[in-house]
Amino acid sequence: MINNTTIKRSCRNGNYDDLRNNRKIETENFMMAAIFTRTKIKREDLPEGDEINMCEAMDRLFQRLRNEGEVLGLEKGETIGFEKGKREEKQNTLKDLLKVKLGTLSRPLEKQLTNTSLEKLNELTLNIFNVTNEEDVLRIID
Repeated sequence: MINNTTIKRSCRNGNYDDLRNNRKIETENFMMAAIFTRTKIKREDLPEGDEINMCEAMDRLFQRLRNEGEVLGLEKGETIGFEKGKREEKQNTLKDLLKVKLGTLSRPLEKQLTNTSLEKLNELTLNIFNVTNEEDVLRIID
């Protein structure tokens, strides 16, 4: 294991590669440091043996966390995209139905339908047969 004097000398001389390559720590101490910092380290993040290269172990940990973050980001993005697509499809369907029912739609009403929440669009869908003019639509979605 590398001692404090060697660490200080390497830092003073700017020899960071030496620190990176030779920084060994007992696996148990690494796990304790993870507990104190509330870092979720799994055994798979650690190389085999009683001593590990701390930088290598941290690189493995950060790579795993990066990968998990990417997966979560993709899942969240898919969910947001799905919800947006659902809302847009509902908007387009309602616009088409209202055009059939009312003849034409004013630009302000089309714009308001575009900005309306999915909840209000669902309410309008349930009341589509009660709509006789644009004011009825506005009462429902406002």
